[in-house]
Amino acid sequence: MSIITKIEAQKKSEDRVNIYLNEQFFMGIYKELVFTLNLKKGMEIDEEVLRGLLHDEMYIKAKNKALSILSKAPQSEKNIISKLSNDFDEDTIEEVLVFLRKYNFVNDEDLAQRITNTNLKVNKCGKNRIKQNLYNKGIDRSTIDSVISDIDSDVEFENAMHLAKKRYERVKNEDRNKIYQKVSQHLAYKGFSYDIIKRVLNKLLNCDESDYY
Repeated sequence: MSIITKIEAQKKSEDRVNIYLNEQFFMGIYKELVFTLNLKKGMEIDEEVLRGLLHDEMYIKAKNKALSILSKAPQSEKNIISKLSNDFDEDTIEEVLVFLRKYNFVNDEDLAQRITNTNLKVNKCGKNRIKQNLYNKGIDRSTIDSVISDIDSDVEFENAMHLAKKRYERVKNEDRNKIYQKVSQHLAYKGFSYDIIKRVLNKLLNCDESDYY
């Protein structure tokens, strides 16, 4: 058994304190744990309690880091795991994920749908670009396939036509071969398939693809 001989506020962090056992520094913990575990000067404490204290310390640190990350931008579970993995073990991270799921701080299906909606309605992207953006956010393949399959093909075509018209206005005075190439390259960059690009250009330029090769 050991005795808590001092609980001292840290100078550089108002929400943390230093714990001393038998006059020796033990570790710094969040002040919240002092109240949670009812720690007091003069209290005897055994090894099991010390292990529990360490567990709670790491959990709170991991949870706070996860919440800080999420306060800046929504994240997938995969990204949260990646951002925590250097500092915390798998069990602690999974415990944090349970908390985040419980309060809907992480929800890959919802995140994927919101990213898809923004890509479609604001950025006017095609399916290929949306897939890549979802992958970059750490969304798993099955979720990606699910949200992509729900995209209305007419909406995707309208997006491609919208972007094609805007790009056409910038290059309309160039050689028609260059117009075709530049517009098609722009649409490919925005994530549209070859079939959609061909349909859009044929309609926009009132031509057949073979006219340009």
